[in-house]
Amino acid sequence: MSENCKPLLSIEDFCVSFGDRQCVFDVNLAIGRGERVALVGESGSGKSVTALSVLRLVRDATHTGRIVFDGEDLLTKSEQQMRGVRGADIAMVFQEPMTALNPLYTVGQQIAESLRLHEGLRPNAARERGIELLRRTGIPEPERRIDSYPHQLSGGQRQRAMIAMALACRPRLLLADEPTTALDVTVRQQIVDLLIGLQEQEAQERGMAVLLITHDLNLVRRFAQRVAVMEKGVLVETNTTEALFANPQHPYTKRLLDSEPRRAIESVPDDAQNVLSIEGLAVDYRTNAKGWRSLLGRTAFRALHEVDLTLRRGETLGIVGESGSGKSTLASTVLGLQRATIGDVKVAGKPLREYRSSSKAWRALCARMQIVFQDPFGSLSPRMTIEQIVGEGLRIHRPQLDAPERRARIVELLQEVGLSAEVLLRYPHEFSGGQRQRIAIARALAVEPELIVLDEPTSALDVSVQQQVLGLLTRLQKKYGLSYLFITHDLAVIRAMAHRVVVMKSGRIVETGHTLDVFDTPSHPYTQSLLAASILQNAAALKENIA
Repeated sequence: MSENCKPLLSIEDFCVSFGDRQCVFDVNLAIGRGERVALVGESGSGKSVTALSVLRLVRDATHTGRIVFDGEDLLTKSEQQMRGVRGADIAMVFQEPMTALNPLYTVGQQIAESLRLHEGLRPNAARERGIELLRRTGIPEPERRIDSYPHQLSGGQRQRAMIAMALACRPRLLLADEPTTALDVTVRQQIVDLLIGLQEQEAQERGMAVLLITHDLNLVRRFAQRVAVMEKGVLVETNTTEALFANPQHPYTKRLLDSEPRRAIESVPDDAQNVLSIEGLAVDYRTNAKGWRSLLGRTAFRALHEVDLTLRRGETLGIVGESGSGKSTLASTVLGLQRATIGDVKVAGKPLREYRSSSKAWRALCARMQIVFQDPFGSLSPRMTIEQIVGEGLRIHRPQLDAPERRARIVELLQEVGLSAEVLLRYPHEFSGGQRQRIAIARALAVEPELIVLDEPTSALDVSVQQQVLGLLTRLQKKYGLSYLFITHDLAVIRAMAHRVVVMKSGRIVETGHTLDVFDTPSHPYTQSLLAASILQNAAALKENIA
Protein backbone atom coordinates (compact mmCIF):
# COMPACT_ATOMS: atom_id res chain seq x y z
CA MET A 1 0.00 0.00 0.00
CA SER A 2 1.43 3.38 -0.96
CA GLU A 3 2.12 6.03 1.67
CA ASN A 4 -0.53 8.34 0.25
CA CYS A 5 -3.20 5.64 0.19
CA LYS A 6 -5.32 5.63 3.34
CA PRO A 7 -6.52 2.20 4.46
CA LEU A 8 -9.98 1.25 3.30
CA LEU A 9 -9.79 -1.95 5.35
CA SER A 10 -7.58 -2.50 8.35
CA ILE A 11 -7.38 -5.86 10.12
CA GLU A 12 -5.70 -5.34 13.49
CA ASP A 13 -4.45 -8.01 15.94
CA PHE A 14 -7.21 -10.26 14.64
CA CYS A 15 -7.71 -13.76 16.10
CA VAL A 16 -10.32 -16.45 15.44
CA SER A 17 -11.06 -19.45 17.65
CA PHE A 18 -13.50 -22.32 17.40
CA GLY A 19 -14.04 -23.43 20.96
CA ASP A 20 -10.62 -24.18 22.44
CA ARG A 21 -8.95 -24.32 19.02
CA GLN A 22 -7.45 -21.11 17.71
CA CYS A 23 -6.98 -21.00 13.92
CA VAL A 24 -6.04 -17.35 13.20
CA PHE A 25 -3.35 -15.61 15.24
CA ASP A 26 -2.83 -11.82 15.53
CA VAL A 27 -3.29 -10.97 11.86
CA ASN A 28 -2.49 -7.39 10.83
CA LEU A 29 -3.28 -6.40 7.25
CA ALA A 30 -4.25 -3.10 5.62
CA ILE A 31 -5.79 -2.59 2.17
CA GLY A 32 -5.78 0.83 0.57
CA ARG A 33 -8.45 2.39 -1.61
CA GLY A 34 -8.06 1.24 -5.20
CA GLU A 35 -5.58 -1.48 -4.26
CA ARG A 36 -5.45 -5.15 -5.33
CA VAL A 37 -4.11 -7.43 -2.58
CA ALA A 38 -3.74 -11.21 -2.68
CA LEU A 39 -3.98 -13.40 0.42
CA VAL A 40 -2.27 -16.72 -0.30
CA GLY A 41 -1.57 -19.92 1.58
CA GLU A 42 -2.43 -23.59 1.65
CA SER A 43 -5.73 -25.10 2.73
CA GLY A 44 -6.08 -24.68 6.47
CA SER A 45 -3.83 -21.61 6.57
CA GLY A 46 -6.72 -19.40 7.70
CA LYS A 47 -7.01 -17.18 4.64
CA SER A 48 -10.66 -17.96 3.87
CA VAL A 49 -11.66 -17.68 7.53
CA THR A 50 -9.97 -14.28 7.69
CA ALA A 51 -11.71 -13.06 4.51
CA LEU A 52 -15.13 -14.38 5.51
CA SER A 53 -14.74 -12.74 8.92
CA VAL A 54 -14.66 -9.36 7.19
CA LEU A 55 -18.31 -9.96 6.31
CA ARG A 56 -18.98 -11.69 9.64
CA LEU A 57 -19.91 -14.92 7.82
CA VAL A 58 -17.96 -17.26 10.13
CA ARG A 59 -20.44 -18.82 12.53
CA ASP A 60 -19.82 -20.35 15.97
CA ALA A 61 -16.45 -18.61 16.22
CA THR A 62 -14.90 -16.23 18.73
CA HIS A 63 -13.23 -13.11 17.33
CA THR A 64 -10.81 -10.73 18.97
CA GLY A 65 -9.04 -7.68 17.59
CA ARG A 66 -10.53 -5.21 15.11
CA ILE A 67 -11.69 -5.19 11.50
CA VAL A 68 -11.98 -1.53 10.58
CA PHE A 69 -13.73 -0.66 7.31
CA ASP A 70 -13.74 3.00 6.33
CA GLY A 71 -13.19 4.00 9.95
CA GLU A 72 -15.82 1.70 11.53
CA ASP A 73 -15.11 -1.54 13.41
CA LEU A 74 -17.23 -4.25 11.75
CA LEU A 75 -16.90 -6.56 14.77
CA THR A 76 -18.94 -4.12 16.88
CA LYS A 77 -21.84 -3.88 14.43
CA SER A 78 -25.13 -5.71 14.94
CA GLU A 79 -26.33 -8.35 12.51
CA GLN A 80 -28.90 -5.92 11.12
CA GLN A 81 -26.19 -3.33 10.50
CA MET A 82 -24.03 -5.96 8.77
CA ARG A 83 -26.87 -6.75 6.37
CA GLY A 84 -26.58 -3.19 5.17
CA VAL A 85 -22.83 -3.63 4.62
CA ARG A 86 -22.94 -6.97 2.79
CA GLY A 87 -23.45 -6.51 -0.91
CA ALA A 88 -23.60 -2.73 -0.67
CA ASP A 89 -20.19 -1.73 0.72
CA ILE A 90 -18.42 -5.12 0.70
CA ALA A 91 -19.29 -7.87 -1.80
CA MET A 92 -17.92 -11.35 -2.41
CA VAL A 93 -17.28 -13.56 -5.44
CA PHE A 94 -17.20 -17.23 -4.42
CA GLN A 95 -15.14 -20.07 -5.82
CA GLU A 96 -17.96 -22.25 -7.16
CA PRO A 97 -20.76 -20.18 -8.72
CA MET A 98 -22.96 -23.24 -9.32
CA THR A 99 -23.11 -23.69 -5.56
CA ALA A 100 -23.29 -19.99 -4.69
CA LEU A 101 -26.07 -19.18 -7.17
CA ASN A 102 -29.63 -20.22 -6.29
CA PRO A 103 -30.75 -22.82 -8.87
CA LEU A 104 -34.44 -21.88 -8.44
CA TYR A 105 -34.04 -18.25 -9.53
CA THR A 106 -32.89 -16.70 -12.79
CA VAL A 107 -29.69 -14.69 -12.91
CA GLY A 108 -31.73 -11.51 -13.34
CA GLN A 109 -33.83 -12.23 -10.26
CA GLN A 110 -30.70 -12.77 -8.16
CA ILE A 111 -29.10 -9.53 -9.35
CA ALA A 112 -32.38 -7.65 -8.78
CA GLU A 113 -32.58 -8.89 -5.18
CA SER A 114 -29.48 -6.96 -4.19
CA LEU A 115 -30.61 -3.87 -6.06
CA ARG A 116 -34.04 -4.00 -4.43
CA LEU A 117 -32.67 -4.47 -0.90
CA HIS A 118 -29.88 -1.88 -1.01
CA GLU A 119 -31.05 0.67 -3.57
CA GLY A 120 -34.82 0.22 -3.58
CA LEU A 121 -35.06 -0.13 -7.36
CA ARG A 122 -38.35 -1.20 -8.91
CA PRO A 123 -38.43 -4.41 -11.00
CA ASN A 124 -38.12 -2.76 -14.42
CA ALA A 125 -35.25 -0.52 -13.32
CA ALA A 126 -33.49 -3.46 -11.63
CA ARG A 127 -33.86 -5.53 -14.80
CA GLU A 128 -32.31 -2.79 -16.94
CA ARG A 129 -29.42 -2.42 -14.47
CA GLY A 130 -28.97 -6.22 -14.50
CA ILE A 131 -28.76 -6.30 -18.29
CA GLU A 132 -26.15 -3.54 -18.22
CA LEU A 133 -24.12 -5.40 -15.58
CA LEU A 134 -24.18 -8.62 -17.61
CA ARG A 135 -23.13 -6.68 -20.70
CA ARG A 136 -20.34 -5.04 -18.72
CA THR A 137 -19.01 -8.40 -17.55
CA GLY A 138 -18.94 -9.72 -21.11
CA ILE A 139 -21.86 -12.15 -21.17
CA PRO A 140 -23.20 -12.40 -24.75
CA GLU A 141 -26.86 -11.58 -25.41
CA PRO A 142 -27.46 -10.11 -21.92
CA GLU A 143 -31.11 -9.33 -22.76
CA ARG A 144 -31.70 -13.06 -23.15
CA ARG A 145 -29.24 -14.39 -20.57
CA ILE A 146 -30.77 -12.34 -17.76
CA ASP A 147 -33.71 -14.79 -17.82
CA SER A 148 -31.44 -17.86 -17.74
CA TYR A 149 -31.09 -20.16 -14.74
CA PRO A 150 -27.56 -20.98 -13.48
CA HIS A 151 -27.55 -24.47 -15.03
CA GLN A 152 -28.19 -22.91 -18.46
CA LEU A 153 -24.90 -21.00 -18.36
CA SER A 154 -21.34 -22.22 -18.87
CA GLY A 155 -18.83 -22.14 -16.01
CA GLY A 156 -17.29 -18.91 -17.24
CA GLN A 157 -20.70 -17.29 -17.74
CA ARG A 158 -21.78 -18.30 -14.22
CA GLN A 159 -18.65 -16.71 -12.79
CA ARG A 160 -19.31 -13.55 -14.80
CA ALA A 161 -22.88 -13.52 -13.45
CA MET A 162 -21.48 -13.80 -9.91
CA ILE A 163 -19.22 -10.84 -10.59
CA ALA A 164 -22.19 -8.88 -11.96
CA MET A 165 -24.14 -9.63 -8.76
CA ALA A 166 -21.19 -8.56 -6.62
CA LEU A 167 -20.81 -5.28 -8.51
CA ALA A 168 -24.56 -4.51 -8.62
CA CYS A 169 -24.44 -2.00 -5.79
CA ARG A 170 -20.94 -0.74 -6.65
CA PRO A 171 -19.16 -1.92 -3.46
CA ARG A 172 -15.98 -0.28 -2.23
CA LEU A 173 -14.34 -3.63 -1.38
CA LEU A 174 -14.61 -6.86 -3.38
CA LEU A 175 -13.57 -10.18 -1.81
CA ALA A 176 -12.75 -12.79 -4.49
CA ASP A 177 -12.39 -16.32 -3.07
CA GLU A 178 -10.59 -18.57 -5.61
CA PRO A 179 -12.62 -17.07 -8.50
CA THR A 180 -10.83 -18.98 -11.30
CA THR A 181 -9.98 -22.39 -9.80
CA ALA A 182 -12.39 -24.56 -11.80
CA LEU A 183 -12.07 -22.68 -15.10
CA ASP A 184 -10.21 -23.49 -18.31
CA VAL A 185 -7.08 -21.49 -19.07
CA THR A 186 -8.66 -19.22 -21.66
CA VAL A 187 -11.75 -18.58 -19.51
CA ARG A 188 -9.49 -18.02 -16.50
CA GLN A 189 -7.55 -15.44 -18.48
CA GLN A 190 -10.80 -13.70 -19.46
CA ILE A 191 -12.02 -13.57 -15.84
CA VAL A 192 -8.68 -12.19 -14.63
CA ASP A 193 -8.67 -9.51 -17.32
CA LEU A 194 -12.30 -8.72 -16.50
CA LEU A 195 -11.59 -8.31 -12.77
CA ILE A 196 -8.58 -6.10 -13.44
CA GLY A 197 -10.51 -3.93 -15.90
CA LEU A 198 -13.54 -3.56 -13.65
CA GLN A 199 -11.42 -2.83 -10.59
CA GLU A 200 -9.36 -0.19 -12.37
CA GLN A 201 -12.52 1.53 -13.61
CA GLU A 202 -14.21 1.40 -10.20
CA ALA A 203 -10.98 2.44 -8.48
CA GLN A 204 -10.98 5.68 -10.44
CA GLU A 205 -14.63 6.38 -9.70
CA ARG A 206 -15.09 5.00 -6.16
CA GLY A 207 -11.68 3.73 -5.04
CA MET A 208 -12.80 0.08 -5.07
CA ALA A 209 -10.24 -2.37 -3.68
CA VAL A 210 -10.01 -6.13 -4.20
CA LEU A 211 -8.83 -8.81 -1.78
CA LEU A 212 -8.07 -11.98 -3.74
CA ILE A 213 -7.93 -15.29 -1.84
CA THR A 214 -6.11 -17.95 -3.83
CA HIS A 215 -3.39 -20.58 -3.97
CA ASP A 216 -2.69 -19.92 -7.68
CA LEU A 217 0.65 -18.14 -7.65
CA ASN A 218 0.57 -17.40 -11.38
CA LEU A 219 -2.75 -15.63 -10.89
CA VAL A 220 -1.29 -13.67 -7.96
CA ARG A 221 1.68 -12.55 -10.04
CA ARG A 222 -0.62 -11.26 -12.78
CA PHE A 223 -3.36 -9.73 -10.64
CA ALA A 224 -2.08 -8.41 -7.32
CA GLN A 225 -0.11 -5.30 -6.40
CA ARG A 226 0.70 -6.63 -2.93
CA VAL A 227 0.77 -10.15 -1.49
CA ALA A 228 0.17 -11.39 2.06
CA VAL A 229 1.20 -14.96 2.88
CA MET A 230 -0.45 -17.03 5.62
CA GLU A 231 0.77 -20.25 7.21
CA LYS A 232 -1.16 -22.11 9.92
CA GLY A 233 -3.17 -19.02 10.84
CA VAL A 234 -0.18 -16.67 11.00
CA LEU A 235 0.55 -13.88 8.53
CA VAL A 236 4.22 -14.66 7.86
CA GLU A 237 5.11 -12.18 5.11
CA THR A 238 3.68 -9.15 3.28
CA ASN A 239 5.32 -7.34 0.39
CA THR A 240 4.77 -5.93 -3.06
CA THR A 241 4.19 -8.65 -5.64
CA GLU A 242 7.38 -7.93 -7.54
CA ALA A 243 9.55 -7.91 -4.40
CA LEU A 244 7.97 -11.01 -2.89
CA PHE A 245 8.41 -13.13 -6.02
CA ALA A 246 11.92 -11.81 -6.63
CA ASN A 247 13.20 -12.11 -3.05
CA PRO A 248 10.92 -14.03 -0.62
CA GLN A 249 12.03 -13.71 3.00
CA HIS A 250 10.11 -16.33 4.98
CA PRO A 251 10.96 -20.06 4.54
CA TYR A 252 7.29 -20.88 3.95
CA THR A 253 7.02 -18.30 1.16
CA LYS A 254 10.16 -19.72 -0.43
CA ARG A 255 8.66 -23.21 -0.22
CA LEU A 256 5.42 -22.04 -1.83
CA LEU A 257 7.24 -20.34 -4.70
CA ASP A 258 9.39 -23.44 -5.13
CA SER A 259 6.34 -25.69 -5.48
CA GLU A 260 5.83 -25.30 -9.23
CA PRO A 261 5.67 -28.62 -11.10
CA ARG A 262 9.06 -29.96 -12.20
CA ARG A 263 9.68 -32.27 -15.10
CA ALA A 264 11.29 -35.44 -13.75
CA ILE A 265 9.86 -38.12 -16.05
CA GLU A 266 11.95 -40.76 -17.79
CA SER A 267 11.92 -41.37 -21.52
CA VAL A 268 9.83 -44.25 -22.87
CA PRO A 269 11.75 -47.05 -24.67
CA ASP A 270 11.29 -47.06 -28.43
CA ASP A 271 10.11 -50.68 -28.34
CA ALA A 272 7.46 -50.09 -25.64
CA GLN A 273 4.18 -51.79 -26.56
CA ASN A 274 0.93 -49.93 -27.08
CA VAL A 275 -1.41 -50.21 -24.11
CA LEU A 276 -4.09 -48.17 -25.85
CA SER A 277 -4.75 -47.40 -29.50
CA ILE A 278 -7.62 -45.43 -31.01
CA GLU A 279 -8.38 -45.33 -34.72
CA GLY A 280 -10.90 -43.10 -36.46
CA LEU A 281 -13.00 -42.68 -33.31
CA ALA A 282 -16.27 -40.75 -33.53
CA VAL A 283 -18.87 -40.49 -30.76
CA ASP A 284 -22.43 -39.19 -31.12
CA TYR A 285 -24.86 -38.11 -28.41
CA ARG A 286 -28.58 -38.32 -29.05
CA THR A 287 -30.31 -35.06 -28.18
CA ASN A 288 -33.81 -33.64 -28.44
CA ALA A 289 -34.10 -31.43 -31.52
CA LYS A 290 -35.46 -27.90 -31.16
CA GLY A 291 -37.97 -25.99 -33.29
CA TRP A 292 -39.46 -27.64 -36.36
CA ARG A 293 -36.72 -30.30 -36.26
CA SER A 294 -38.41 -31.76 -33.18
CA LEU A 295 -41.02 -33.18 -35.55
CA LEU A 296 -38.31 -35.47 -36.89
CA GLY A 297 -37.58 -36.91 -33.45
CA ARG A 298 -34.16 -37.08 -31.75
CA THR A 299 -31.06 -35.84 -33.51
CA ALA A 300 -27.36 -36.60 -33.11
CA PHE A 301 -24.62 -34.34 -31.78
CA ARG A 302 -21.10 -35.44 -32.70
CA ALA A 303 -18.84 -34.97 -29.70
CA LEU A 304 -15.71 -36.60 -31.16
CA HIS A 305 -14.52 -36.53 -34.77
CA GLU A 306 -11.98 -38.96 -36.27
CA VAL A 307 -9.72 -39.24 -33.23
CA ASP A 308 -6.49 -41.24 -33.64
CA LEU A 309 -3.97 -41.73 -30.85
CA THR A 310 -1.77 -44.29 -29.14
CA LEU A 311 -0.48 -44.68 -25.59
CA ARG A 312 2.55 -46.85 -24.82
CA ARG A 313 3.47 -48.71 -21.66
CA GLY A 314 5.09 -46.36 -19.15
CA GLU A 315 4.02 -43.25 -21.06
CA THR A 316 1.94 -40.23 -20.04
CA LEU A 317 -0.27 -38.73 -22.72
CA GLY A 318 -1.62 -35.30 -21.81
CA ILE A 319 -5.05 -34.27 -23.09
CA VAL A 320 -5.70 -30.51 -23.04
CA GLY A 321 -8.49 -28.30 -24.33
CA GLU A 322 -11.33 -26.09 -23.13
CA SER A 323 -14.63 -27.31 -21.73
CA GLY A 324 -16.62 -28.90 -24.55
CA SER A 325 -13.51 -29.90 -26.48
CA GLY A 326 -14.24 -33.61 -26.05
CA LYS A 327 -11.71 -34.53 -23.35
CA SER A 328 -14.24 -36.12 -20.98
CA THR A 329 -16.04 -37.92 -23.82
CA LEU A 330 -12.71 -39.38 -24.92
CA ALA A 331 -11.96 -40.60 -21.39
CA SER A 332 -15.45 -42.11 -21.01
CA THR A 333 -15.08 -43.94 -24.32
CA VAL A 334 -11.66 -45.31 -23.38
CA LEU A 335 -13.09 -46.65 -20.11
CA GLY A 336 -16.03 -48.24 -21.95
CA LEU A 337 -18.59 -45.96 -20.30
CA GLN A 338 -19.53 -44.48 -23.68
CA ARG A 339 -19.86 -46.53 -26.88
CA ALA A 340 -18.08 -45.44 -30.04
CA THR A 341 -20.26 -44.55 -33.04
CA ILE A 342 -17.44 -45.09 -35.53
CA GLY A 343 -13.91 -46.44 -35.11
CA ASP A 344 -12.15 -48.65 -32.60
CA VAL A 345 -10.74 -48.34 -29.11
CA LYS A 346 -8.22 -51.13 -28.52
CA VAL A 347 -6.73 -52.10 -25.19
CA ALA A 348 -3.65 -54.33 -25.52
CA GLY A 349 -4.53 -54.77 -29.20
CA LYS A 350 -8.07 -56.00 -28.59
CA PRO A 351 -11.20 -53.90 -29.40
CA LEU A 352 -13.50 -53.02 -26.52
CA ARG A 353 -16.43 -54.71 -28.25
CA GLU A 354 -14.64 -58.07 -27.94
CA TYR A 355 -14.19 -57.56 -24.21
CA ARG A 356 -17.93 -56.95 -23.96
CA SER A 357 -18.64 -60.43 -25.33
CA SER A 358 -18.44 -61.93 -21.84
CA SER A 359 -18.77 -60.59 -18.31
CA LYS A 360 -15.55 -62.34 -17.29
CA ALA A 361 -13.56 -60.61 -20.04
CA TRP A 362 -15.12 -57.25 -19.22
CA ARG A 363 -14.32 -57.62 -15.53
CA ALA A 364 -10.72 -58.43 -16.42
CA LEU A 365 -10.59 -55.29 -18.56
CA CYS A 366 -11.90 -53.15 -15.69
CA ALA A 367 -8.95 -54.34 -13.60
CA ARG A 368 -6.56 -53.21 -16.33
CA MET A 369 -7.99 -49.67 -16.46
CA GLN A 370 -8.71 -47.39 -13.51
CA ILE A 371 -9.50 -43.71 -12.99
CA VAL A 372 -8.58 -41.02 -10.46
CA PHE A 373 -11.14 -38.22 -10.38
CA GLN A 374 -10.78 -34.47 -9.94
CA ASP A 375 -12.63 -34.25 -6.62
CA PRO A 376 -11.45 -36.97 -4.23
CA PHE A 377 -14.05 -36.02 -1.63
CA GLY A 378 -16.86 -36.53 -4.13
CA SER A 379 -15.43 -39.81 -5.47
CA LEU A 380 -14.85 -41.44 -2.06
CA SER A 381 -17.92 -42.80 -0.28
CA PRO A 382 -18.38 -40.90 3.01
CA ARG A 383 -19.96 -44.01 4.57
CA MET A 384 -17.02 -46.34 3.96
CA THR A 385 -13.79 -46.56 5.91
CA ILE A 386 -10.46 -46.21 4.12
CA GLU A 387 -9.96 -49.97 4.44
CA GLN A 388 -13.30 -50.59 2.71
CA ILE A 389 -12.63 -48.01 -0.02
CA VAL A 390 -9.18 -49.30 -0.96
CA GLY A 391 -10.19 -52.93 -0.51
CA GLU A 392 -13.35 -52.77 -2.64
CA GLY A 393 -11.49 -53.55 -5.86
CA LEU A 394 -9.64 -56.40 -4.18
CA ARG A 395 -12.90 -58.01 -3.06
CA ILE A 396 -14.21 -57.91 -6.64
CA HIS A 397 -11.09 -58.69 -8.67
CA ARG A 398 -9.01 -60.70 -6.17
CA PRO A 399 -11.61 -62.92 -4.45
CA GLN A 400 -8.97 -65.54 -3.67
CA LEU A 401 -7.50 -63.30 -0.96
CA ASP A 402 -8.77 -63.97 2.55
CA ALA A 403 -9.39 -61.15 5.04
CA PRO A 404 -5.85 -61.03 6.57
CA GLU A 405 -4.23 -61.14 3.11
CA ARG A 406 -6.53 -58.42 1.84
CA ARG A 407 -5.79 -56.17 4.82
CA ALA A 408 -2.05 -56.72 4.38
CA ARG A 409 -2.35 -55.70 0.72
CA ILE A 410 -4.37 -52.59 1.70
CA VAL A 411 -1.72 -51.56 4.24
CA GLU A 412 0.95 -52.07 1.58
CA LEU A 413 -0.95 -49.86 -0.86
CA LEU A 414 -1.45 -47.11 1.71
CA GLN A 415 2.23 -47.16 2.57
CA GLU A 416 2.99 -46.94 -1.16
CA VAL A 417 1.16 -43.60 -1.34
CA GLY A 418 2.63 -42.27 1.90
CA LEU A 419 -0.08 -43.20 4.43
CA SER A 420 0.15 -45.49 7.44
CA ALA A 421 -1.97 -48.40 8.68
CA GLU A 422 -3.42 -46.06 11.32
CA VAL A 423 -5.86 -44.64 8.74
CA LEU A 424 -7.64 -47.94 8.00
CA LEU A 425 -10.69 -47.32 10.17
CA ARG A 426 -11.05 -43.60 9.47
CA TYR A 427 -13.42 -41.91 7.00
CA PRO A 428 -12.71 -39.55 4.07
CA HIS A 429 -13.90 -36.40 5.85
CA GLU A 430 -11.10 -36.83 8.38
CA PHE A 431 -8.40 -36.16 5.77
CA SER A 432 -7.04 -33.21 3.83
CA GLY A 433 -7.53 -32.87 0.08
CA GLY A 434 -4.06 -34.18 -0.68
CA GLN A 435 -4.50 -37.17 1.62
CA ARG A 436 -7.87 -38.00 0.03
CA GLN A 437 -6.26 -37.93 -3.41
CA ARG A 438 -3.58 -40.33 -2.16
CA ILE A 439 -6.35 -42.65 -0.98
CA ALA A 440 -7.98 -42.44 -4.42
CA ILE A 441 -4.65 -43.34 -6.05
CA ALA A 442 -4.22 -46.30 -3.67
CA ARG A 443 -7.72 -47.51 -4.62
CA ALA A 444 -6.79 -47.31 -8.32
CA LEU A 445 -3.54 -49.22 -7.74
CA ALA A 446 -5.24 -52.01 -5.79
CA VAL A 447 -6.10 -54.10 -8.86
CA GLU A 448 -2.68 -53.58 -10.51
CA PRO A 449 -3.88 -51.66 -13.60
CA GLU A 450 -1.86 -51.00 -16.74
CA LEU A 451 -3.64 -47.75 -17.60
CA ILE A 452 -4.90 -45.02 -15.27
CA VAL A 453 -7.07 -42.14 -16.50
CA LEU A 454 -6.21 -39.05 -14.45
CA ASP A 455 -9.10 -36.58 -14.69
CA GLU A 456 -7.86 -33.24 -13.32
CA PRO A 457 -6.27 -35.02 -10.32
CA THR A 458 -4.52 -31.92 -8.94
CA SER A 459 -6.77 -28.99 -9.88
CA ALA A 460 -8.39 -28.79 -6.43
CA LEU A 461 -5.07 -29.02 -4.55
CA ASP A 462 -2.69 -26.41 -3.18
CA VAL A 463 0.56 -25.93 -5.06
CA SER A 464 2.76 -27.73 -2.53
CA VAL A 465 0.28 -30.62 -2.19
CA GLN A 466 -0.01 -30.70 -5.99
CA GLN A 467 3.75 -31.11 -6.23
CA GLN A 468 3.63 -34.02 -3.77
CA VAL A 469 0.88 -35.81 -5.71
CA LEU A 470 2.65 -35.31 -9.04
CA GLY A 471 5.87 -36.64 -7.50
CA LEU A 472 3.96 -39.67 -6.24
CA LEU A 473 2.45 -40.33 -9.68
CA THR A 474 5.88 -40.04 -11.31
CA ARG A 475 7.43 -42.47 -8.82
CA LEU A 476 4.61 -45.00 -9.23
CA GLN A 477 4.93 -44.81 -13.01
CA LYS A 478 8.64 -45.57 -12.84
CA LYS A 479 8.13 -48.43 -10.41
CA TYR A 480 5.19 -50.17 -12.10
CA GLY A 481 5.47 -49.03 -15.71
CA LEU A 482 2.03 -47.41 -15.54
CA SER A 483 0.50 -45.59 -18.50
CA TYR A 484 -1.37 -42.37 -17.76
CA LEU A 485 -4.04 -40.62 -19.81
CA PHE A 486 -3.72 -37.24 -18.10
CA ILE A 487 -6.62 -34.81 -18.61
CA THR A 488 -6.18 -31.29 -17.29
CA HIS A 489 -6.42 -27.60 -18.14
CA ASP A 490 -3.25 -26.84 -16.14
CA LEU A 491 -0.58 -26.53 -18.82
CA ALA A 492 2.22 -26.31 -16.26
CA VAL A 493 1.24 -29.76 -14.97
CA ILE A 494 1.13 -31.18 -18.51
CA ARG A 495 4.54 -29.73 -19.29
CA ALA A 496 5.96 -31.37 -16.18
CA MET A 497 4.22 -34.75 -16.47
CA ALA A 498 3.45 -35.65 -20.08
CA HIS A 499 5.73 -37.33 -22.60
CA ARG A 500 3.36 -36.39 -25.41
CA VAL A 501 0.41 -34.02 -25.57
CA VAL A 502 -2.84 -33.95 -27.53
CA VAL A 503 -4.65 -30.63 -28.01
CA MET A 504 -8.40 -30.91 -28.60
CA LYS A 505 -10.89 -28.38 -29.89
CA SER A 506 -14.57 -28.98 -30.73
CA GLY A 507 -14.13 -32.75 -30.59
CA ARG A 508 -11.10 -32.86 -32.89
CA ILE A 509 -7.38 -33.28 -32.33
CA VAL A 510 -5.83 -30.09 -33.71
CA GLU A 511 -2.25 -30.74 -32.65
CA THR A 512 -0.21 -33.56 -31.15
CA GLY A 513 3.45 -34.25 -30.53
CA HIS A 514 6.18 -34.42 -27.92
CA THR A 515 5.23 -32.11 -25.07
CA LEU A 516 8.25 -29.82 -25.13
CA ASP A 517 8.06 -29.46 -28.91
CA VAL A 518 4.39 -28.49 -28.80
CA PHE A 519 4.87 -26.08 -25.90
CA ASP A 520 7.97 -24.41 -27.32
CA THR A 521 6.86 -24.22 -30.97
CA PRO A 522 3.07 -24.65 -31.23
CA SER A 523 1.91 -24.80 -34.83
CA HIS A 524 -1.89 -24.54 -34.54
CA PRO A 525 -3.46 -21.14 -33.70
CA TYR A 526 -5.65 -22.73 -31.03
CA THR A 527 -2.62 -24.22 -29.24
CA GLN A 528 -0.92 -20.85 -29.44
CA SER A 529 -3.97 -19.17 -27.87
CA LEU A 530 -4.09 -21.76 -25.06
CA LEU A 531 -0.44 -21.23 -24.22
CA ALA A 532 -0.82 -17.46 -24.39
CA ALA A 533 -3.78 -17.63 -21.99
CA SER A 534 -2.23 -20.01 -19.49
CA ILE A 535 -0.75 -17.19 -17.36
CA LEU A 536 2.55 -19.09 -17.24
CA GLN A 537 4.51 -16.05 -16.10
CA ASN A 538 7.25 -18.36 -14.85
CA ALA A 539 7.76 -20.36 -18.06
CA ALA A 540 11.46 -19.60 -18.05
CA ALA A 541 11.79 -20.99 -14.53
CA LEU A 542 10.01 -24.15 -15.57
CA LYS A 543 12.42 -24.67 -18.45
CA GLU A 544 15.35 -24.48 -16.05
CA ASN A 545 13.82 -27.31 -14.01
CA ILE A 546 13.43 -29.66 -16.97
CA ALA A 547 15.55 -32.75 -16.42
